[in-house]
Amino acid sequence: MKVGIYLNKKYFSDGAPYVDKISRAFGTGCEVVDDLKDIALLEVLFVLGGDGTILDVATVCATYNVKIIGVNYGHMGFLAEFEPDKLDEAIELVKSGKYLTQNRSTLKICCGGKQFYALNDVVLQRGTDGENFSNTVNVHAEIDGSTVDNFSSDGIIVSTPTGSTAYSLSAGGSVLAPDISAFILTPICAHSLHSRPVVFSDGSVLKLCPFEVSAPLIMLADGKPVAKVSNGECVTITKGENCVTFITKNDKNFFNKLLIKLNIWSK
Repeated sequence: MKVGIYLNKKYFSDGAPYVDKISRAFGTGCEVVDDLKDIALLEVLFVLGGDGTILDVATVCATYNVKIIGVNYGHMGFLAEFEPDKLDEAIELVKSGKYLTQNRSTLKICCGGKQFYALNDVVLQRGTDGENFSNTVNVHAEIDGSTVDNFSSDGIIVSTPTGSTAYSLSAGGSVLAPDISAFILTPICAHSLHSRPVVFSDGSVLKLCPFEVSAPLIMLADGKPVAKVSNGECVTITKGENCVTFITKNDKNFFNKLLIKLNIWSK
């Protein structure tokens, strides 16, 4: 089995003990990933870090059909299956091959002749610095050619079920269970009494077109700026061709994990 290790070095003053433990378990077939291109050669990738670290590699792993097993060394760790004290358990699970997998859908974003992919979300937001500063922005939204609304807001979030528990949730969006074949469009601080999040089929085509904006909108994929979008430009969003595959344990209680990670009281 070809296994890789990807770690966020800001969480580790010395990541060697963790790397050594995984490397010893898998022998010469194991290597640390420094260049994301090397992911193409792997079957399984151990990701040591927080949710941001997993997002760094998720869509690349999807492209090459590499399974991810996350060990949380960050803060929320919603995407990670194991906490740090369970690293040995994670290693044994992969070695045994007796694990379950869960496929998470991605977003394919087309704009200006370029393509981007995201596991969590894509955001169109107002510029906040220098010449790009704007107040509210206007975005026309269409699903399968039909108008949804003209949104006047700070921006728009489009998220997968995976991303529905992230920025979209903070902006008032609904939680989508991972096995729902849907995406959610959530306006950010909409200046309207009727603008609400919209859940739609992941088989649909969503088009977002800014209009009457004084400065280009910033587009972010999984929290990272990837493009600027001006009047007359449209962003087309569909379901990505590839899924992100996570290695999981037998415990697949999504709502229990949601309560624990978001620090909500539960029995």
